Amino acid sequence: MTPAAFDPDAFQVVPARTFEDLRVGEVFRAPSRTLTDAHAAAFQTVSADNHPVHYDAEWARRHGHRAPVVHGLQVLAFTAPGATLFPHFIGEVFISFLELSCTFLAEVHSGDTLYPALTITALEPQGDNGVVVTAATIHNQRGELVLSGRHKYLLRRR
Repeated sequence: MTPAAFDPDAFQVVPARTFEDLRVGEVFRAPSRTLTDAHAAAFQTVSADNHPVHYDAEWARRHGHRAPVVHGLQVLAFTAPGATLFPHFIGEVFISFLELSCTFLAEVHSGDTLYPALTITALEPQGDNGVVVTAATIHNQRGELVLSGRHKYLLRRR
């Protein structure tokens, strides 16, 4: 008995879907993540954001923060579609990430655990393509909404 040939192009994490297969209300979660000082230090290095609110505990306390504040853009990065299974579900129909917006609702500190999710709020057909609109949210371990935003993606239709 000869084993079937392996085809890397057919290897999928989940069965790919099309724009037409998506539904308003579907939720795509990212794994929870507890932030550490190492995460903040790495982001500070990459972003070159050297504001003391992000690394100086005494400066942060003198200015009304209980501890150094994790960079907002680092928190936003946890809503990246690739942090969820969403890109695997849409497979080859993805064209581009069109836009994003967000509001930072509460501070995030080292030791906080974040729970990101993308929820489809609208599906807008546009000729041969379609726009998927998602609500991007992040809650912390206390159930507080720390980030609320919106993403838009352009997908190819059937």
